[in-house]
Amino acid sequence: MSKAFTKETNTEDEDIAPPSVPVGGKNYITPQGYARLHAELLTLIDNERPQVVDIVHWAASNGDRSENGDYLYGKKRLREIDRRIRFLTKRLEIAEIVDPSVHAGSDQVFFGASVTYVDDLDVQRTITIIGIDEADTTQAEVSWVSPVARALIKAREGDEVALATPTGTRLLTILKVRYPPGPRA
Repeated sequence: MSKAFTKETNTEDEDIAPPSVPVGGKNYITPQGYARLHAELLTLIDNERPQVVDIVHWAASNGDRSENGDYLYGKKRLREIDRRIRFLTKRLEIAEIVDPSVHAGSDQVFFGASVTYVDDLDVQRTITIIGIDEADTTQAEVSWVSPVARALIKAREGDEVALATPTGTRLLTILKVRYPPGPRA
């Protein structure tokens, strides 16, 4: 059978809605995270994509495209950029901006809190609970859907919460809850 009659699957769209957003859940994000993703989207649309399109156009005008590295790499990079643009557009459309500074002064854990806790092995950690699309574990940031964040949310300073882990249940004692300061009036 000819390849012309085979159905191709479009796997590029499969990674647009990652499974990290709970089904029927909201995509909470801080104002700073939203601004960062929006700036990335605008940079891709206004700067990077037009540059790659120019390179692909120039490379296509050089003739044989099958052995033209600039053309092949350019087309691949263009697909990556378009995929990221689609991803960011969809994520920003469903984003619900939550300003954590409205809880400034509270000792209860909500979205946007920086929480210092100690576990039952006397290991002290400080994490910040933020959105799925902005969390960076290397910066001690966890998404609000992570197990540790779910265990901590709605608890208060001094509370002890249970965290289920693959090795068993760990007890976490909340030492301090902080929120970023609000905008100055």
